[in-house]
Amino acid sequence: MKDETTTEKNGITRREVIKAASLASLAAAMPGGVFAAGASERIKVGLIGCGGRGTGAAQDAINASPDIVIAAMGDVFPDQLEWSKGQLKEKVPAERLVVTPETSFTGFDAYEKVLATDVDVVILATPPFFRPMQLKAAIEAGKHVFTEKPVAVDPAGVRSVIATSELATKKGLNIVAGTQRRHQAHYLEIMKRVHGGDIGELVGGQCYWNMGALWVERAAMNWANRTAKKWSDMEWQLRNWLFTCWAGGDHIVEQHVHNLDVINWAFDTHPVQATGMGGRAARTEPQYGNIFDHFAIDYEYPNGVRVMSMCRQTAGAAENVSERVVGTKGFTYTDSADGYIKGANAWENPEASPNPYVQEHADLVASIKAGTPLNEGRQVAESCLTAIMGRMSAYTGRALSWDWVMNASELDLTPPHLEFGDLPPLEVPIPGKTPLV
Repeated sequence: MKDETTTEKNGITRREVIKAASLASLAAAMPGGVFAAGASERIKVGLIGCGGRGTGAAQDAINASPDIVIAAMGDVFPDQLEWSKGQLKEKVPAERLVVTPETSFTGFDAYEKVLATDVDVVILATPPFFRPMQLKAAIEAGKHVFTEKPVAVDPAGVRSVIATSELATKKGLNIVAGTQRRHQAHYLEIMKRVHGGDIGELVGGQCYWNMGALWVERAAMNWANRTAKKWSDMEWQLRNWLFTCWAGGDHIVEQHVHNLDVINWAFDTHPVQATGMGGRAARTEPQYGNIFDHFAIDYEYPNGVRVMSMCRQTAGAAENVSERVVGTKGFTYTDSADGYIKGANAWENPEASPNPYVQEHADLVASIKAGTPLNEGRQVAESCLTAIMGRMSAYTGRALSWDWVMNASELDLTPPHLEFGDLPPLEVPIPGKTPLV
């Protein structure tokens, strides 16, 4: 799991350096080696969003290429910026962290100030609500982008990201997304075989992100600090963004998007309809904001093919984070550590994949140096909308079509203002009563 947990099933940690394996894998695929072009040039990276994921992504970028330096940093919160700097000073070589007081920024406009520096690449890792506006600003500023997922929390944001992706194509700029399975060796091999017909015509599938009770301590700490430190509504909701739907999108969007992205990848398209359910059974206290703790969505893909999607964050319950795709000649199984095909054209993963969190940055560097832009903007936007339409269906109790959500929904979760102060109370959705917008 990518976000905030420390270990993968295969023992790889988010912070572990598997640089040699990642670079060797990439070098084998690139004529003349990874750094054949412009090998002596430094690539200056600006980090926008200095939480755990942003700090981890900066380390992954450092581990992906000897040419990368972190040259600017920005976060809405000064304490978060300083914490991130401290983490990076401990874990990366000093010569690779060249941030100065003049290239360190805080406040809601910190991202604009990072973009005004001479960085070549920006890492976008603020709460997901901000992703569409920051991605648009980065591409307009001529920067290459590594954007964490999700890239939007509502249909309005998805449309913005798709438009920005088209602008990036026109400008020859890279957008690489944090859907790291797209850069993981055994996923790539299995998808090549699926698209080559090894399991026949696709007839169904399942995907899961069923985990324990995540980030409980953080929610409790934020709730206590809300009173003790006299945080405004905005400060509490931003620091508690994982449990605030407008800021994080709910865990089906923030987390389960990984698995839904794999399903869209396998089917090479998005669903045409979704019917979902969900609720709050285990996390009902106010510190958990207004998100659900479980979802189950029935997605319909073209030709009437059905995929069952489940995700939950519940202590003491069975855990499963994986994807399964069924065809007329066999089926595939994938998770973060393993993958195989059963059936007429069986295949087993021969060895562990290089660290995909490093590999996605290595692939971005290779694209920049080769001058062949890699643009994952639209595909990650469509995977996010897949998750968003599932959430919308579960929140309202309504069956939704892709065309309506993409083209007609007016849902825009932007709060009344983007400044510290009071906000309307967070409302927990009630299926059958919450209006469809």
